[in-house]
Amino acid sequence: MLIRPTPSGLYCEQGDFYIDPKRKVNRAVITHAHSDHARRGSEKYLCSKSSEPLLRLRLGKSISIQALEYGISTSICGVIISFHPAGHILGSAQVRIAYKGEVWVVSGDYKTYPDPTCAPFEPLSCHTFISECTFGYPIYRWPDPNHEWNRLENWWKTNREAGLSSVINAYSLGKAQRILNALKDSEQTVLVHSAILSFLPFYISEGVLFPKVMEATPENIIRYRDQALIISPPSSRMEKSLGDSCSWQSLDVSGWNQIRSQKRKKNLPNGLIVSDHADWEGLCQAIQATEAEQTFLTHGDGSVLSRWLTEKGLSVSQLPENISTASLHASQIH
Repeated sequence: MLIRPTPSGLYCEQGDFYIDPKRKVNRAVITHAHSDHARRGSEKYLCSKSSEPLLRLRLGKSISIQALEYGISTSICGVIISFHPAGHILGSAQVRIAYKGEVWVVSGDYKTYPDPTCAPFEPLSCHTFISECTFGYPIYRWPDPNHEWNRLENWWKTNREAGLSSVINAYSLGKAQRILNALKDSEQTVLVHSAILSFLPFYISEGVLFPKVMEATPENIIRYRDQALIISPPSSRMEKSLGDSCSWQSLDVSGWNQIRSQKRKKNLPNGLIVSDHADWEGLCQAIQATEAEQTFLTHGDGSVLSRWLTEKGLSVSQLPENISTASLHASQIH
């Protein structure tokens, strides 16, 4: 088995490296710069070229990184590694691993529909595919993003006319930049949290367009509160700085909004259905396009997706997660 699950994450013994390791390791191969995939402390990092500045910002400027352009390969102990666009966020990559004629692909997080803020997903042929399945249920089918962006602009306009502040809760890396790109032609005031602001230069250097923005400082929030769109990470709780809840409206932007009974955002109105992950159709199409002899599902409940694909004649199973050292031997897939 070229790649196997371990307590530290997915491990390639032949190359002695981990993919998106969960703890400190000697060599970490990183699919993208989100904090649940890129962690501090490893001795060496390997990533896509567009991910490098994002990783340095998040993990430290002095970390040891080797960065590769998409499609360019390197060899580690005879194992050939290359990165290919995953369409998730800027710099996100699938990892193609080849050894003695056997090819594996680890998807990382991905989406299959167009996104102007990152390179589009690239289907890859392989013998074994390890695919995420965050939204691995048929109910998750994304609407046209342009429809959701129109909803956003109408919501914001209604709030301005009512003298209400407008707050969008969006992850600082990826989702926030998609929102800003969708508003690139807006001449209205847009305030963004400092965590979001820090990533914008890297997107701009890749040719991504944004409207004029200002930092969401307390002074700017007070000055523009009745007209500005304020974009901040969910964890920042920006609404607290706006005072009385009657003076503002907030909206979250997530694929989880596909289900109206979703309780993750109890205090928020129905949000926009926009995700940086593949929906049901995207997952099915991506997995089938690999023509893989074996597919493993991870990062989500793959039971329904596995059953559907198995009925189509594919060999699909769930990859063990949160594996412990004690249960490793019994849980390994052979």
